[in-house]
Amino acid sequence: MRIVFMGTPDFAVGSLKAISECGKYEIAGVVTQPDRPKGRGNKMLMTPVKEYALSKGYTVYQPQRVKTAEFIEVLRALQPDLIVVAAFGQLLNKELLTLPRFGCINVHASLLPKYRGAAPIQYAIIKGEKESGVTIMQMDVGMDTGDMLGKVIVPIEENTTMGDLHDQLRDKGAELLLQVMEQIEKGTVRAEKQDDSQATYASLLDRSMERIDWSKPAQEVHNLIRGFNPAPSTFTTLPNGKSLKLWGSRLTAQTSAAAPGTVVAVGKRSFFVACGSGVLEITEVQPESKKRMPAQVFINGRGVQEGELLGGPQE
Repeated sequence: MRIVFMGTPDFAVGSLKAISECGKYEIAGVVTQPDRPKGRGNKMLMTPVKEYALSKGYTVYQPQRVKTAEFIEVLRALQPDLIVVAAFGQLLNKELLTLPRFGCINVHASLLPKYRGAAPIQYAIIKGEKESGVTIMQMDVGMDTGDMLGKVIVPIEENTTMGDLHDQLRDKGAELLLQVMEQIEKGTVRAEKQDDSQATYASLLDRSMERIDWSKPAQEVHNLIRGFNPAPSTFTTLPNGKSLKLWGSRLTAQTSAAAPGTVVAVGKRSFFVACGSGVLEITEVQPESKKRMPAQVFINGRGVQEGELLGGPQE
């Protein structure tokens, strides 16, 4: 079976690597987003998928838009039996979806129909879900609306971060993908329609979401901190107006009558902040213009004192 693979970030590398290493399929080409400038020097960086594909000698294509007539002809010439998509970053039209013999399948990092859209891993944690997973879906013209071909469930623990869950879903999704591909080839795959009435959406993350609102319950603040770790990160402000990124937190059984955002206690290894309800323990931070550090190092540098108010006026 000839495969064209479409994907861009590290999550997609897991699926491409699984296809490559299983040795059962011919990878006719790999399609990824164009290289983009990153960092302070605006250095052009390859996508993780491109980097892996080139290391294996695969032909890489980087169209600005896959839906152009010119690129569709390029794909048609590759004669794929199946197009596998994982976190590619561009929408496919009907002509593309019907081009391969077995159509196009997508490796989506949620338990569909929950969290269709661009940021399912982050939203599963931000919303306090107890489980997530991967769905392999037969793609159609809708946004993650196609029939489901396979699912795997991954539990979310109290302190699971977005990075933790990302890696688990990447690996579990790659395993599931190979199972579904084998079923497709054998003609034994079973499709299940999604219940659209149960659909939720994980839209693109908004920069305004990164600022901690201490008037929220401790559970919600904790969910946001771990849902934005390692990217894009959350922050609050210190009394001097400088920003403080928050990377690690833990729930506590404490309560406080102090105003939300008040540092109610400073320990040897962490400090405690009053929320709208409950008190949250902060374990890892990043002061403005400095590296990430354990809260203990920040405390030892007199970075925060009991009674201080974090956050300032909420915009």
